[in-house]
Amino acid sequence: MASRAYNIPNLLTYARILAVPLIVVCFFLEGRLQSSDFARWTALTIFVVASITDYLDGYLARIWNQTSNIGKMLDPIADKLLIASVLLLMAADGTIAGWSIWAAITILCREILVSGLREYLAALKVSVPVTRIAKWKTTAQMFALAFLLAGPAGDKVLPYTTEAGITLLWIAAILTIYTGYDYFRAGAKHMVD
Repeated sequence: MASRAYNIPNLLTYARILAVPLIVVCFFLEGRLQSSDFARWTALTIFVVASITDYLDGYLARIWNQTSNIGKMLDPIADKLLIASVLLLMAADGTIAGWSIWAAITILCREILVSGLREYLAALKVSVPVTRIAKWKTTAQMFALAFLLAGPAGDKVLPYTTEAGITLLWIAAILTIYTGYDYFRAGAKHMVD
């Protein structure tokens, strides 16, 4: 049983969780380093590697038949921690500002609401499978956040990097609303006593 907790797919999930404080540290150091661009590129690199582990952990667990309860529990938590922390960092440093804050709030609220719904349905022994469009939603969020993490440093290399990130963030927010509605519709019949 303990060996399942330490299989490669789960180790990738643990690594994604550990990436969160590392990304936060990059932004804490950003103001203290001579080149804040270095901190952004480092945070982006960590984020991209963590995002890749999101795909790999599930894929490897399925093909190697190494799915585990701890993996099923921690995988969505790791995703939400990664996405929420980067959204908050981007809002705190002003990369996401103005009306775009609403896209970030939409994403955060949906993630919390769906987590609560999944927990409630799990207590009823009802499984809500992840849909293909929900996977596209996560991919859109990851791409949006990658562009936003590059932000001003990315604008120096590829003009409009930040604007592309904001556009992708809105696309992700729309997909987030759609998939959130999808989950609530699927779970609504089980919510009535």
